[in-house]
Amino acid sequence: MPVIPSEHKAPFYLFNGHLQTIIPSLFRQVEGVQYQRERLVTPDEDFIDVDWSRVGSDSLLILSHGLEGDTARPYIMGMVKAFNARGIDAMAWNYRSCSGEPNKLLRSYHLGASDDLDFVLRHALQHNSYSKVYLTGFSAGGNITLKYIGEDPTQVPQQVKRVAVFSTPVDLKGSAQRISKIYTRRFMKSLKLKLEQKQRMYEQEVDLTDYNVLWSFPEFDDKYTAPLHGFKDAEDYYARVSSRQFIPHIQLPTLLVNALNDPFLSKECYPVKEAEENPNFYLEMPTEGGHVGFAEDFRKDLYYSEARAVQFLLGNKE
Repeated sequence: MPVIPSEHKAPFYLFNGHLQTIIPSLFRQVEGVQYQRERLVTPDEDFIDVDWSRVGSDSLLILSHGLEGDTARPYIMGMVKAFNARGIDAMAWNYRSCSGEPNKLLRSYHLGASDDLDFVLRHALQHNSYSKVYLTGFSAGGNITLKYIGEDPTQVPQQVKRVAVFSTPVDLKGSAQRISKIYTRRFMKSLKLKLEQKQRMYEQEVDLTDYNVLWSFPEFDDKYTAPLHGFKDAEDYYARVSSRQFIPHIQLPTLLVNALNDPFLSKECYPVKEAEENPNFYLEMPTEGGHVGFAEDFRKDLYYSEARAVQFLLGNKE
């Protein structure tokens, strides 16, 4: 019954889920991480940019970022720094269109793009002699990661040993309906800039008429995400890529940490039943933490997500 208690407690000055979400995102700075970028050519003749931070290890951490994120986000760089300090190489990958340059194809990225995670993972193994690989993901990256290890466990390379994900919308429909307008408008602005780039490349396929009247993710996903990526509509997209349905099939030791005050997650994003029934899947639900927050002392750059990932992935404690 791997529903486990949490030791995380937010600092007193971050006293609600919104502050726990926003303050680390806006003000955290991570120093000491030096990336080496590598551009990978995908099987469909597109490209994915990955950023390496090597310390000469035979073990590797692969990191998947959140919606409209990239490898420079502080939660990614903080995790890279934490694992480098423990002698582990890190590879953070930018989703298609997220590395500062629009990708070549009409498709971009979506929350079920586990094929791209598989591609970057296999590239890392093909060109390096890693004996152990660990996976971590945040928010959208958590969903991609859980879907990847659960949709066909027999195809996951044997070098992958353990997984830890944070703030993951395992039920995309519930999360899309739950997220407030404050956050939605911010994402809509960023996504519009990318669609404008895509429209210049594919004028006939991308229609931005009435874009500014979209007020929710279900509307956005229905008009853009679904048709551009081969789904019938938003309902079909959510049904096919939400990772909750794949959790029962996970065979690797896997930790999911979702804060109960996360402003992005609906009640369906806390898979208690699945954790109770799958001995490989550990669910931790701290009362605090916000979305991709988990600061324990923002001023001293201490984050529970990093300490917990190190403990779970590298140690023997559950």
